[in-house]
Parts: sequence; structure tokens; C-alpha cells
Amino acid sequence: MFDKAKQLYQLQKKAREVQSQLKNTEVEARSSDGLISVIFSADQKIKSVSIEPVLFDASRKKELEEKLTKVISEGLSMGEMGINIPGL
Repeated sequence: MFDKAKQLYQLQKKAREVQSQLKNTEVEARSSDGLISVIFSADQKIKSVSIEPVLFDASRKKELEEKLTKVISEGLSMGEMGINIPGL
């Protein structure tokens, strides 16, 4: 019984370490033309968004929305697949 409790404690400790690492790991996704950049934490929180002013023109609204959607989706995918945490 004591061994199981000790194993559970070790797993909880490792989980807390992993959560901490995820919060401190960043992933950047950029549009193919570099006009939009989104930085995510590996736990999928958006840290920052950068949009070049050329996309603020009302006639480019649809393009901006499409690029932003694509970049966010790619960043989320990178955060899910690109995490390599030692010991797990």
C-alpha cells in the first residue's frame, strides 16, 4: 500500500513539473507571407498576436480573417505535436 502511495505522489509531482514546463514553452506560428505571427504557450494559451498594418485595410478584411484563422490553427497543432518533455 505504501508503494502505491509513493508512486502516486511521484506521478503527481511529475505532472506538476510538466504543467510548469508547458507554461514556459512557447511556439510561434507565422503566415506564409509573414504578415501575421501568433505566439502560443505549449499549453495552448495565446501569448501574443502580431499583424502587419498592411492587413488593416478594410478591403483586406476577409484575407486577414482567413490568415489569422490558419495561423492560430497551425500554432495549436504545433503545440500539441511539438512537445518533447524528458522523462515522459
